[in-house]
Amino acid sequence: MIEIERYAATHKKLWDDFINHSKNGLFMFLRDYMDYHKDRFQDHSLIFKKRNRPLALLPANQVDGTMVSHGGLTFGGLITTPQMETNTMLEIFEALKEYLKSNDIKVLIYKAIPHIYHIYPAEEDLYALFINHARLVRREISTTIEKNRRLPCSRGRKRDIQFAKKVNLVLKESDDYETFMALKEEKLLKNYGIKPTHTAQEMEYLASKFPDNIKLFVAEKEGEMVYGAIIYESDNVAHGQYQESTEEGQRLRAPDFVLDQLLHKYLKEKKYFDFGISTENNGYYLNKGLVKYKETFGGRAVVYDTYKMDV
Repeated sequence: MIEIERYAATHKKLWDDFINHSKNGLFMFLRDYMDYHKDRFQDHSLIFKKRNRPLALLPANQVDGTMVSHGGLTFGGLITTPQMETNTMLEIFEALKEYLKSNDIKVLIYKAIPHIYHIYPAEEDLYALFINHARLVRREISTTIEKNRRLPCSRGRKRDIQFAKKVNLVLKESDDYETFMALKEEKLLKNYGIKPTHTAQEMEYLASKFPDNIKLFVAEKEGEMVYGAIIYESDNVAHGQYQESTEEGQRLRAPDFVLDQLLHKYLKEKKYFDFGISTENNGYYLNKGLVKYKETFGGRAVVYDTYKMDV
C-alpha cells in the first residue's frame, strides 16, 4: 500500500538525502534551491512511502485546483530510487490520483525530466502517464551534444571561432552576477518585453549555496564583460542556463569563443552539454535562427515534455 505525505520543513533532511541518492534527482530539487522562491508558489510537494520507507518524491506546487510539478523549475516529475520498477510506479500513480481527488485537485501538470539528466533509466513515469491518459501539452526543443558523439562544427562556426581566438578575449570564471544579469535583463526587455526568471541577487544566492553546480563564465575585452554564460552542472549534464552578449561581444564573436572553450572543458567531464531550449509558446514557436546557431556546434535535438492528466 502506497502512503502519501505532504512535504513540510521538518522533512528537509529526508528530502535532500533522497534526492542525493536517487536515479534521476538534480541539485535543483534540493530544498535550498526550491525554497529560494517559496514566496511565489504554494508548495504542495509529496513524499511517497511504502512500509514507511520513501519510494519517490514529487516536487510540486498548487494553483487553485491544479498541481504542477513544479512551476518554479524547468522540469520536475517523480524522483525515484534506482530500485524503482514499472509496477510500483503504476501503484504510485493510483495512489496519487486518489490523493489529488481527496484534496480537490482536478488536474496534474507534469513536467517530465529529460532522459539526458537520468543517472539510470527512469521513464517508468512516462508509461504511467500514458496508461492514465495524460496528454502531451507542451514540447520544447533543446540542443544537446553527447560526449564522444559530437558532430563536426559547421565551416562557418569554425571560421568564427578562429576569428575570436585572434582578438585577445579573456575567458574566466566570475562571480559578477550583477553585471551579467543586468545585461541579460536589458536584452530580454528590449527583444521580448520580459525579465529573466532569476534576479541577480537570486543568482548570487543560489551560486553561493551550490558553488559546485552553478558557475558563471565570462569573456572580457580590456577588462569589460562582453559575453557571459551561466552553466548548471549535474552528474551527467552541463546545461546553459543563461547566455548573453553585448553588441561588441557579438562583433568579436565572443559567444563562439566561450562556447567552444566550454565544450572542450565539459565534454571531458560530462556525458552531455545541453544548450537549452529554442522554443516559445509551449513549443509551437521555434526560434529558427537560435536553434540553427546551436546546431552549428554539432548539437542535435532533445525534447523537454509537459503532460496534463485529468484526475
